[in-house]
Amino acid sequence: MRPDTPAENVDHAAEAARLERTAGLYPEDAETLLLRAAAHLELSGDRPSATKLYDRLLSSAADSPGLENPSLVRALKASNLWEYGHEAEARAIIDGVRTASPRDPAPWVIAAESLEAHDELEAAHETFTEGARLLLTDVPEPPYSTHPLLYGRHRVRRMLGLPHDEWDALADTLHTMPVSLDELHDPKRVWSLGSDNPADLQAEISRLRAELGAYREALSRPFPVAMLHWPADELTELLDAYPSLSAEYPCYEEHLATIEAALRELAASGTPNLGVVRGTVPSYEAFAASEGASPADAALLPQYATTLAARGRAVAWPPQRGAACWCGSNRPYARCHGEDIAADR
Repeated sequence: MRPDTPAENVDHAAEAARLERTAGLYPEDAETLLLRAAAHLELSGDRPSATKLYDRLLSSAADSPGLENPSLVRALKASNLWEYGHEAEARAIIDGVRTASPRDPAPWVIAAESLEAHDELEAAHETFTEGARLLLTDVPEPPYSTHPLLYGRHRVRRMLGLPHDEWDALADTLHTMPVSLDELHDPKRVWSLGSDNPADLQAEISRLRAELGAYREALSRPFPVAMLHWPADELTELLDAYPSLSAEYPCYEEHLATIEAALRELAASGTPNLGVVRGTVPSYEAFAASEGASPADAALLPQYATTLAARGRAVAWPPQRGAACWCGSNRPYARCHGEDIAADR
């Protein structure tokens, strides 16, 4: 989510400025680009400017609701504010994030880690637990995006000296690195850094390598295998402009059914990291122009979907428990396209 290249190797201020300019050229990707720009500003040490970017995103959402994840922006803003002396405001924002009960794990993780970083371990534990309870209760298999919730909760519970519970055991089973979570999260690890015993230092190096491996694995996960979804009004506009694409999309209802069926088939075959991307006619036409092709060319559609996914536009499938359906109906997935899946459970 955030760049972690050392400041001495990257001009973070220049990169932030470049991303801001790019956001102006691609407004549909402004949220993703400006969040990355804010992260670069934080790494450069210019935290007040990062806060301005977070405020810019939140104010734009108030003017014209379109911010995909306002809770994430607020959590990032709170974390940043706390780092340069605005503790009271940061606490208030974190309380607001928790009250909002977002269905995305990222705001929970960021808010909890911010509390943890400032030795608010009890509050961090409560925040991790609230997020896990909301997103993982009665979920047969925790989605990959929720793993940090379980790992962070495990870490804080070890620091608090609490005994393992069912979610700690689940975190242990999800963790695949050679060094166990119990060892990685051992509060006594810090003492090994001051040890004169080479064996202690070698053990710590092994632990750090395991952690680095986990981070690399997370960063190297491919973007989702994504299905292209056209909202009803966008599909109508697309077919009016390019009638030849009617062969791909006979009607809207069949379009939705085809997406859900394809995703289930991919899931049944063992394909991981599935998602849905939402197309718009202007961005599709811009993509076609960049490829030097005609938007009427049906072969361009899967390339467009892949490009949107690579730009971080994919929504994970299946949606989190209780989350709205991917089709835009505003109904919970379990009572929309996932209805028969919920019945099977």
